Amino acid sequence: MADLDLAVIGNCSYAALVDQQARIVWACLPHFDEDPVFCQLLHPTQAEAAEAGYWDIAVEDYSHSTQRYVADTAILTTTLHDRAGNELEIVDFAPRFRQYGRHFRPTALVRRLRPTVGTPRIRVRLRPLERYGAKVPATTHGSNHIRYVGATMTLRLTTDLPLSYIRREVAFELREPATLYLGPDESLTRSVGQLAQEFFERTRDYWREFARMLSIPFEWQEEVIRAAITLKLCSYEDTGAIIAAMTTSIPEARDSGRNWDYRYCWLRDSYFVVHALNRLGATETLERYLRYISNVAAGSPDGYLQPVYGIHLERQLQETMVPSLAGYRGMGPVRVGNSAFSQVQNDGYGSVILAVTQMFFDRRLAGPETDRAFDRLERVGEQAVARYNQPDASLWEYRGTEAVHTLSSVMCWAGCDRLAKIAARLGRPDRAAHWRAEADRLHTEICRRAWSDSLGRFTARWDGDGADASLFLLHELGFLRADDPRFESTVRELEKVLRVGDYVYRYTEDEFGSPSTAFIVCTFWYIDALAALGRRAEARALFERMLARRNHVGLLSEDIDPESGELWGNLPQTYSMVGLINSAMRLSTRWEDAF
Repeated sequence: MADLDLAVIGNCSYAALVDQQARIVWACLPHFDEDPVFCQLLHPTQAEAAEAGYWDIAVEDYSHSTQRYVADTAILTTTLHDRAGNELEIVDFAPRFRQYGRHFRPTALVRRLRPTVGTPRIRVRLRPLERYGAKVPATTHGSNHIRYVGATMTLRLTTDLPLSYIRREVAFELREPATLYLGPDESLTRSVGQLAQEFFERTRDYWREFARMLSIPFEWQEEVIRAAITLKLCSYEDTGAIIAAMTTSIPEARDSGRNWDYRYCWLRDSYFVVHALNRLGATETLERYLRYISNVAAGSPDGYLQPVYGIHLERQLQETMVPSLAGYRGMGPVRVGNSAFSQVQNDGYGSVILAVTQMFFDRRLAGPETDRAFDRLERVGEQAVARYNQPDASLWEYRGTEAVHTLSSVMCWAGCDRLAKIAARLGRPDRAAHWRAEADRLHTEICRRAWSDSLGRFTARWDGDGADASLFLLHELGFLRADDPRFESTVRELEKVLRVGDYVYRYTEDEFGSPSTAFIVCTFWYIDALAALGRRAEARALFERMLARRNHVGLLSEDIDPESGELWGNLPQTYSMVGLINSAMRLSTRWEDAF
């Protein structure tokens, strides 16, 4: 049975998911949002494709496996053991390193094989598909390569293994190291082994340098570094977009129908990602995202923003269902595209302003067009003021209900608050006064309409009574001080309604019914709220238990079953990895207090 004990390799253009037996079961090439060349994770249904959509290097008489990342990198090592004691080591990576003053990130998968004990018998099965699992590509071959000829893309496998073994999928003894290089339909200019060795070393060095430059906490260093690398892998470097997850249609819960395509750039999710990476001192992703946001804003002269865009700035993300894929464990539907692009989600305006704020205060980021950038940002702020009290689908993207959601209003307030601070920084007192007045006005109205004396907490919607885990962020966003009794009361009352064991639900009910899994980041938001209230020991204990819920290589998906602890939802989920980083940074012993 498939599960989400999957590892990720990638190079900030594409990513691949690898199971514990080193089978590549998901990879969209050449970019995150493209047709999946490997799609076995979602089970092709077409007769000729049902047993395809993966890249397997299998050991005969398989016994068990171990899997880990090369320390502080996105390079994966899997060791397969057979029952006779033979062992095969497989090193998988996507090349990424600096070359000629820019990042080299080809559409290539490198797999290095090495018999570490004995002489394992292996079988290589490379079975790509196209058109979302509907078609098997044609194959041709030369003296040292096999070509997989698709309608939109042709891939070439170059290897120093006998091609006939791969073409016929026969078992053979592996006595010495070997390399498989799957990439563009181009000839290599030197031996595949030499090329793979160089690419391995330079990719390893790139990721270790990335990790070395992070400002990590004293505690939970390995966990934070893994989360940071994962977030980096979710950035699409070409445009600066940041995807919410690398997969589509992994259900939020068993047979729930909550299957969505997350391979796009949500303005809200991206803010949380760049904010977390900024806390670690990794500003490059922010710089590229700022360029993406600038292009998004330039395409909307009046400041109106969709909640989600394509990674190439696409505005139309029409949602369709794909019959050629049965879905994760057969739990369809499989969706491509996301109708959220057409929703109204008013928190996005504040998300954009919050994401951009650092550039006005960080000397490393400020550029010559700072004043012009502020003028453009004010148009976003004007939309926030116009929309803070208007109905929307909320950050939870309700598909059947619109209301004035409190968190959306608070994010609009946050946008005005930050604009006031930016204007003061730029020496523009008139604009600072304007935005401070607007922020104060919004704050007063939100408190009047969203606070319930009878419930003793802020509510999910204005003049309502619903519970919403996003309200644990009221202190994090600066809307309430930690010592404000309304914040403590809100946390206390929300935990009574939304906490089940170690996990926090995002709300109690939506158009699909009552959720049966907990949205993972909500528990991290709760942990941060506990810490802000001084309940630090409780927060640390819960955080440690959440770390234990990561999969075997340290990744988290979107949701978790409170009863079984099983992960559900798209993987890896940026929200979840962000939550881990933020809680670790808040709870860790300070370096200066550690010795």
